[in-house]
Amino acid sequence: MALSRGLPQSKEALLKSYTTRLKDDVKSMLENFEEIVKLAKGENDTQLSKMTQSEQDTYEMHVRAANIVRAGESLMKLVSDIKQYLILNDFPSVNEAITQNSKLFRTKQAECDQKLKSLRDDMAADLYDLEEEYYTSIYK
Repeated sequence: MALSRGLPQSKEALLKSYTTRLKDDVKSMLENFEEIVKLAKGENDTQLSKMTQSEQDTYEMHVRAANIVRAGESLMKLVSDIKQYLILNDFPSVNEAITQNSKLFRTKQAECDQKLKSLRDDMAADLYDLEEEYYTSIYK
């Protein structure tokens, strides 16, 4: 785990727990599936009647199928937890996004300032022309 050497202890423990959950859930799904396939073959020699054995096998298949579904839901929860962890703890990308937004807003601010200065200069020139016209007018 060369990747985890630079991580703090809590992050490393969290990543190990994610790995353990992944392995356990996949192992559970595989074992339950294998047992369902074995039950489907129906090669069990028991002292039970065929009908009783069939009902028992059906019940066991339902339980194992439910275990597979539970393991699948656990895997989906694990994926959700990993996504949440990545979103909340991916500080370099968050900082990069903040830096990009900051640059964008600074350029927008500079553009707005430039436009306002241009507008101010135009208004000052027009006001000067209007004042000159007013004070030189014979109708005041």
